Amino acid sequence: MLKKLTITVGGLIGLLVLLAGIKVLQFQTMFAAGAAMIPPPEPVTTAVVTQEAWAPTIDAIGSLTAVQGVTVAAELDGKIVHLAFDPGSVVKAGDLLLQQDTSTEEALLRSAEASVALARINLERDRELKAQSTIAQSELDAADAQFKQATAQADNIRTTIGKKTIRAPFDGRLGIRLVNLGQSLKSGDAIVSLQSLDPIYVNFLLPQQRLGQLARDLVVHLTSDAVPGEVMEGRITAINPDVDSATRNVRVQATLANPAEHLHPGMFANVSVVLPSTDQVLVIPATAVLFAPYGNSVFVVEEKKDNQTGRSSEVLRQQLVRLGVRRGDFVVVASGLKAGETVVTTGVFKLRNGIAVTVNNTLAPDAQLDPHPSDS
Repeated sequence: MLKKLTITVGGLIGLLVLLAGIKVLQFQTMFAAGAAMIPPPEPVTTAVVTQEAWAPTIDAIGSLTAVQGVTVAAELDGKIVHLAFDPGSVVKAGDLLLQQDTSTEEALLRSAEASVALARINLERDRELKAQSTIAQSELDAADAQFKQATAQADNIRTTIGKKTIRAPFDGRLGIRLVNLGQSLKSGDAIVSLQSLDPIYVNFLLPQQRLGQLARDLVVHLTSDAVPGEVMEGRITAINPDVDSATRNVRVQATLANPAEHLHPGMFANVSVVLPSTDQVLVIPATAVLFAPYGNSVFVVEEKKDNQTGRSSEVLRQQLVRLGVRRGDFVVVASGLKAGETVVTTGVFKLRNGIAVTVNNTLAPDAQLDPHPSDS
């Protein structure tokens, strides 16, 4: 019985050893086939590293402000009897906006004008009498003073009526009406916002080390999410003579045309001051860069010859690069590449160093310095 059990156990062990050997042989065959297998070349699009002359820029974040802007307010207390403007309309300097009740002032003005007329008659009569030496000089002086006092009183009433007749101080566009007909206004109560939008100012700050590069009339390019895809051009019109002692920044102001009035005071915008000099830079499409925490890199396409077959193929070499400024769809390469080298421009996230590729630029993206997306 023991002999049969020993034979059975031995047979099972031998069977297990045989199965394990077969499985090991299968794995070895599979690994060998995998190592010998050559993956097909990866299709890629490419671009050549080019050298271009770029005008250097100084970038900043700016804030838009009106050349002239004010909230029109009441100067004197009074009841609104006439509203002469529509919210959001364009007005010219001197256009009537609002009329307060001036019935009391107009009645006082008629009385004052009558006093002026009487004082003028008395003054002219006293001048004739003085010419005949009938009255003393003191009486003529008193009549002249009375006439001037009456005239001043009438002018004072006219000024009060003028302050209650509120007009646009300059050309511009009105905002939302803040008052209603019949409302009693107090001195200083806001009526409506009036802003001159064309041209418009953009104010921005630059560090003090840039001050030597700044000058009046330098070209400024402005972009805003309010006008996506459009680059507006203006010029520097003012540079503050003092530097902020807390931030060591200097305030700069540029003026730009705004005929469509897409830009409004209070908006922020991206500002680029274009310096008059030009730099020779190496540029590549921004899509060619593989961004990573340890460093940015690109894949350079190189030709490699097989020593056994003598055939040439295109393979990739991953190259770390240091980037500069970005403009449109392009980015400057400060170091890591040479002019004339070819880099992969699409799908760089799925590539690796040393793989074979085949170049197909039929569907390559069209990189532009000033892109205008069709769906923006």
